Parts: sequence; C-alpha cells; structure tokens
Amino acid sequence: MTLYRYKAIDEVGKRSTGVMDMASEFEVEQRLRSMGMELIVASEHKTFLPNLVRKSITRRDLINFCFHLLEQTRAGVPLIEGLKDLRDSVDNPALREITSSLVERIEGGASLSQAMDDFPYAFDQVFVAMIRAGERSGRLVEILRSLTENLKWQDELVTQTKKAFMYPIFVLVCVLGVVVALMVFLVPELVKFIMSTGQQLPGHTKALIWVSEMMRSYIHWGIGAIFASVALFKYLQRVSAKFRFSVDRFKLTVWVLGPVLRKLLVSRFTQYFALLYSAGITVPECLRISEEIVGNRYLAGAIGKAAKILEEGAPLSTSFERTRLFPPLVLRMLKVGETTGALDSALTNIGYFFNRDVQDAIDRMQTMIGPTMTVILGGILLWVIVSVMGPIYNTISTVVM
Repeated sequence: MTLYRYKAIDEVGKRSTGVMDMASEFEVEQRLRSMGMELIVASEHKTFLPNLVRKSITRRDLINFCFHLLEQTRAGVPLIEGLKDLRDSVDNPALREITSSLVERIEGGASLSQAMDDFPYAFDQVFVAMIRAGERSGRLVEILRSLTENLKWQDELVTQTKKAFMYPIFVLVCVLGVVVALMVFLVPELVKFIMSTGQQLPGHTKALIWVSEMMRSYIHWGIGAIFASVALFKYLQRVSAKFRFSVDRFKLTVWVLGPVLRKLLVSRFTQYFALLYSAGITVPECLRISEEIVGNRYLAGAIGKAAKILEEGAPLSTSFERTRLFPPLVLRMLKVGETTGALDSALTNIGYFFNRDVQDAIDRMQTMIGPTMTVILGGILLWVIVSVMGPIYNTISTVVM
C-alpha cells in the first residue's frame, strides 16, 4: 500500500485535499468516486499514515463513530448502509478515509472486526475484540452501547488526569518563575545599595546574596542542563525497556501524585476488564488485552504475572493478591465476583469506587495546592524582604542616631 495525497472536487464544486493509503492512483480515483468526488490530481506522500491518522482521529471522533453506528443498527439499518451514511457525513478527513476503507473491505467479504483490525492505529485491541465478540454473539447493539459509554468514560478520565497533574505543575512553574525573576533581576539591584553601606551583614542576607549570585552566574548552565536532561530522558525512554519500566514504577510511588495515578490506572484496568469480560471474552484473553493497553509497564507486568499464576490453576483473586500491587478493595471485590458469578459487576463497581476516590483526591489536591504555593511564595518573599530591609533599616537607624 502507498500513501497518496490528493486533490478532489465534489458535485457542487467544493475542493478538498487529503491522504489515502491505496495500492495505486486508480484505486484512489475509485475511492473518491464512491465518496461523490472526482479526482483532480494525486501524488505519493512520504508521511507515514498511522502517525498521521493517530494525530487526526480523536476520542471524540470515535465516540461519534460508535454512537452513529449504534443508532443506525438499533433502528434496523444494515451495517454497510450505516457506514456509508457515516462516511458521507463525517467531517474529519482521516475518519472519512478509514470509514470508506471499512465499507470497501466489508463489501469484499470481511466482517466489521476484520476490517477494523487493519487500522490498529485508529481502533485499539479492546475496540476490535469487543466488536468481534458482538458479531459472534449477535449482541452488536449492546456492544456498541458499551463502547460508547466506555469511550465517554475514557474522555472523562483523561480530563481528570489533566486536572490532577497539569494544575500543580503550572502553579509550580509560576512560583519558580517568580523566584528566578526575584533572584536574577530584583535582588542584585537591592544588594548594590546594601553593600555600599559597608555594614556587617546577617547570615540570612549573605545566604540571599549567595543564591542570587549563583542563579545569575549559572542560570544558562541550569537551562542547558534542563534541556539536556529532557533529551537524555527521551532517549533512554526510547532505547531502554528497563528504564521505561523504572520510570513507570516511579510514577506510582511519587509523593502526592503517585497514589492518584495508581487509582486512575486501576480504574482504567477494571473498566477494560469488565467491558471485555461482559462481552464474553475469556479471563486469560481479557488479561492479555488489558496488559497491552493499560498504559503503565509496571502495572502491565503485574497483570502479566497474575495471568501466569491464573494459568497455573489459582483463582483470579489469588493471582492478583500475589502480585502485591492491587489494593485490598480490588482483591475483596474480585473474591465477591468470583463467588457470586458476577465478576463483571464487581469490576464495574471497583472502577466506580476508584473514579469517585480519584475525583475526591483531585478536588482535595486542588483545594490545598493554591494555599500551599501561596505560603511557599510568601515565605520566599518574606525572606527577601527581611534580608534586604533589615540592613537598610540598620543603616537608617545609624544615620538618625
């Protein structure tokens, strides 16, 4: 397959451009014609399509995709007709191309899950596995409904994650920026006057002068070290699996943010597990899929370890208990689910509990981080004021006396 960039025109004369992954320019022309457009020009494009599509298709696009298919299928519209309607109405060019490819593959005899399996950069393993289970069981409507709800939940989860991590990082950067500005620009000007008095300076003033001089003398080295550290970090992330594993483990233990991230990941895992299990997928397969998409290598390793213990004949709850990573609530709910035969409900309840717990933790953290940063910044300003104004006050007092 070759990636082609094309220019085309529709029936009303509106021009559009885009990219297609086709075997030849003739196939590009045929595809556009099926979409109600005529090809103007097509040429090979060097950009790798999976990367392009990954950036172009958002979670909101997939939610709309599932919702559209759900409504069409529930209304009795044939799947192929529903996909054609979606192809003709979707605004995202990348999703329109993929939908058109799905139509062609299904018309060629493939099932929907087989067609989606050709686009792993758009439909992940959970998505494809759920659709496949829905086709085999005849419960495609229920599966599409579950996928829609799960994608909405993921969208909310991403929003919560951003709230949990972006706000404290932003505040910290602002505080550091203010401190650097004080030390580099304001304090040196005040120190000139203090030094001109010739008096003996107290220890806290000497410390302030030392910090200011260090920042002024080595700030460019500090900035360079930051960029070098980021570059080295990205390089090690790319080439070292052991380093990636260590970083993911550290993320779960870092102060304040680590417990919140752990709960987010456990919530994501249990939701995925419940979704797959309720679709009729076996527990070992649920674990395998969850291991690959959970988003943290340390947690994925624990899931893989649990899967191996399960294969040896141990109960699911015991398998997770031996990993020593999952909290007691998860283990207790798994035991209840195994005993009652309602494992999917137990997993859903775990996800619900952790979602609420994460939301409460985020709200508490956001409530505390503002006053905490204010106290820190106020303490630094107090240090600067006392260190500068103390000698100035002593000088004025000496002159008056």
